[in-house]
Amino acid sequence: MIGVAGCGRMGAPMLRALIRAGFPAKGFDIAPKSDADVAAFADGLETLITVVRDTAQTDQVLFGIQALVQTPTLRRIIVSSTLSPRYVADLRACVPEHIILIDAPMSGAQIAVENSTLSFMLGDTDADLDTAHPLFDAMGAHFHRMGEFGTGMQAKVLNNLLAASSTAMTRMVLDWADDAGLNETDFLNLVHTSSGQNWLASGMDTIEFARAGHMDDNSIGILVKDVDSALDALPPDADTALPRAVRDVIRHLKPRP
Repeated sequence: MIGVAGCGRMGAPMLRALIRAGFPAKGFDIAPKSDADVAAFADGLETLITVVRDTAQTDQVLFGIQALVQTPTLRRIIVSSTLSPRYVADLRACVPEHIILIDAPMSGAQIAVENSTLSFMLGDTDADLDTAHPLFDAMGAHFHRMGEFGTGMQAKVLNNLLAASSTAMTRMVLDWADDAGLNETDFLNLVHTSSGQNWLASGMDTIEFARAGHMDDNSIGILVKDVDSALDALPPDADTALPRAVRDVIRHLKPRP
């Protein structure tokens, strides 16, 4: 049995994709109504996919209130949340050796998960990833094997740092374009076919958070968390001025009509 912990904006469609592909799968809310909910989810659980928000919720699911790492039948944990690479690397020492650990954060926003076209960044041995590939194939379209356990998450936070940077700059440039009297559609069409092209600008009408303002619990807020995760794993002598400036811009984003 496959279990998806964290059935929100990304986890719920991932669960639906697994079920459509014929896998025996069930979902779990990290705020269950009773202990019976946890017991029902853990019953027969062999593969756990975590898609919760952050390290605190991951700890809750694995070691805390739910303590699913203690499930006798559990044989594989796939970490698909975006977390600090340092935290992920430390998981191996906390999880029993008989349980396979794969870090498999994904990219593509809600539109990609709804269409089962996610891009997965994978960290673990080729043998373990070969065995798990049918699961990823049900949910995604692009699979990037980055190396040993933990490298997938390192690649993910660096990718998201680029996404955060383009988000901050695109939103600022669009405000300036408004002030200059440029038509948004015409300007975005120009950007899409020119040197300023980027994921957010090309997806303003399809990415669900493209026009959102910052809130701690929305996708713009998650970008702030992702920048923090990247900063947590940078080399000790790295220049962090630009990532910190990007984070500050995102924290002050207002909704865009």
